Amino acid sequence: MKRHRPFLSLPLVALAQPAFAQTCDAQCEELDNIEQDLVHYGHRIERPADLPVSIITANDLIVVTGGLPNPKSDITEDSATVRLPRLPGERLENALLAVNGLQQFRRSDARSANPTSQGVTLRGLGGNASSRALLFLDDVPQADPFGGWVSWPGYDALNLASIRVRKGGGQPSAGPGALAGVIEIDSAQYREVANLALAYGSRDSIDGKANYAGKLGGGSVTAAASYARGDGFIPIIASQRGTVDRRAGYEQAGVSLRGVAPLNASTELQANLRTFTDKRDRGVDFSDNANSGVDASLRLVDRSGDWQWSATGYVQLREFSSEFGAVAANRNSVTQTLDQFATPSTGLGARFEMRPPVGEQVELRLGGEWRRTSGETREFFTYVASAPTRFRTAGGQTDSYGGFAELSFEPTDALTLSAGGRLDRWTITDGFRREVNIGGTVRSDDRFTDRSGTEWTGRVGIGWQVGDDLTIRSSAYRGWRLPTLNELYRPFRVGADATAANEALKPERIKGVEAGFAYEPGNGGLWVTAFYNRLDNAIANVTLGQGPGNFPGVGFVAAGGTYRQRQILDAIVSKGFEFDGSIALSDYLSARFGYAYVDSEVRGSGLALPLNGLRTAQVPKHFARTEIEYIGESLAASMSLRYLGNQFEDDANSRHLDDAMTADAQLTYEFGSGMRLQLRGENLFNARVEAAISGSGVIERANPRTLWLGASWKFD
Repeated sequence: MKRHRPFLSLPLVALAQPAFAQTCDAQCEELDNIEQDLVHYGHRIERPADLPVSIITANDLIVVTGGLPNPKSDITEDSATVRLPRLPGERLENALLAVNGLQQFRRSDARSANPTSQGVTLRGLGGNASSRALLFLDDVPQADPFGGWVSWPGYDALNLASIRVRKGGGQPSAGPGALAGVIEIDSAQYREVANLALAYGSRDSIDGKANYAGKLGGGSVTAAASYARGDGFIPIIASQRGTVDRRAGYEQAGVSLRGVAPLNASTELQANLRTFTDKRDRGVDFSDNANSGVDASLRLVDRSGDWQWSATGYVQLREFSSEFGAVAANRNSVTQTLDQFATPSTGLGARFEMRPPVGEQVELRLGGEWRRTSGETREFFTYVASAPTRFRTAGGQTDSYGGFAELSFEPTDALTLSAGGRLDRWTITDGFRREVNIGGTVRSDDRFTDRSGTEWTGRVGIGWQVGDDLTIRSSAYRGWRLPTLNELYRPFRVGADATAANEALKPERIKGVEAGFAYEPGNGGLWVTAFYNRLDNAIANVTLGQGPGNFPGVGFVAAGGTYRQRQILDAIVSKGFEFDGSIALSDYLSARFGYAYVDSEVRGSGLALPLNGLRTAQVPKHFARTEIEYIGESLAASMSLRYLGNQFEDDANSRHLDDAMTADAQLTYEFGSGMRLQLRGENLFNARVEAAISGSGVIERANPRTLWLGASWKFD
């Protein structure tokens, strides 16, 4: 039965084979079949005969990953693999945009966006900067413990093996937060290679990566580092700039270490440690922000025994700071309004999964998980004569404890049935917000009531292979997400706009169904999915007033500014369809294309009644992408077009962001001896990609034309 989906450039294909298997048998036969499929797509494959594998890539090497094999229920889900960002200057968050319908809250990438706007979601479940798709790295949840956004530069230094996107919510093993889907990133191991890549780009940009991977005893060790910097571009469009506007520079770096040690014939211990730092400027004074972190995890995995199992424990330490300024209407002066000088946060967790032997036709997954997030913001605000007059701290702690079970049954070779559920207990504790006049009195000292509850997750699915080429699948699901500490306790400002927090927010809950098919005749394929989602208790920034005036929770809002509060909408209803296709035009030439239509609307009552029936903020209706790729013996080239439809900046649909079509291209030449030269261009025609618009109509752009010249060296 087919369980792979090679349609997103240079696909990755997962195999269910233990890392320490001594024989090949059926897995090698399946591997040979997959290699033949990849050759149809114009990819050259080399497979060392003595290397046991769990992942095969089309980049001339075999990569072993450390997790359990993909479950039998895969065939019932809509999922896709994503090409790894291999070339210098490429970014993980941009590589993920090959998945139609996947987006961040804003269109900017991590070179120019504020980190707090980089939550990731799918299928129109936006309207909030917190992630509604759950990102995992080696079984560890990756959302920022305080705010729920993703620190994308923290992944540049990793030696990755695969990226897989599972669309749709209610996945029992993933747990809280997987409303729109799951993004799974796996590190590579059991490789012997050293790589160095350097690139120079537009606006004095530099990007460098280095990694070493080798065997150590019976295990392996990997070390990697990355560095990137650039002078940046001016975010405000040319016709609206003033004397305060300047280039928005960035500087980012990271280091990662990974060690794998076999404990016996079937069990191994995996240890991960990474650290990163990320500094960005938003193009005016008082707009600096910095984000840094240290993560560590341990995972025990047994993939070969009758009882397959894994156990993971992790700790995440994060530190975030950000400044904000108010720019005058003529953009010739800026005054500081807020200094969020420290936001320390911690994520802790542990996860266990086992798969007992219950027969070849049945797979049973059982597991449990605990997650904790804690943190607080510390910030100066209400500036008078360039000096802060008030100080605020706010934060708290959340916990969730849950267990899950999933059963997959194959009554015939062509049919797979799956059903799974999960029950979680959640708590929100130690919530507080304290504001004082600097050098004076306490303005407020709030301690919020601890809360707790129970939520359930469920998913059922069916996958039916009709002949050799056609697979039909369908699923229904229910999932949930706990509000972040940022949503619960921290008010914030963006320019003249101010948004108040809401400590009474409830968990979001999603219900959804999807159905589709995969047609894979051998020289290409077509994948189509239709979906319907209803996100109840959706957390959104709801407009409640216009400045000038004083408003609860934020204070004074100037003329032209908007007052909002995080509120619970009745629902966000999102429905639509997605299709992706791939075709091999020759042994060396292939093409891919995709389109997603997303109709996402708000259902609101009470304070949110004026929003009822409006489009969800920051969600376009149309996503489209096409790519053509040539891979020869020494020369490789590709060109892609990506289209994003228009969308609204705000919940009231009063600020309109135009659609955009961008073109990217790359050319790579291999000289032999592991050396390659690369020429790459982003947004070649310098299309205007609007990322934000203020209440006064000032437009911020994203990702102008950027050219890169780079070289890489591979040392086996």
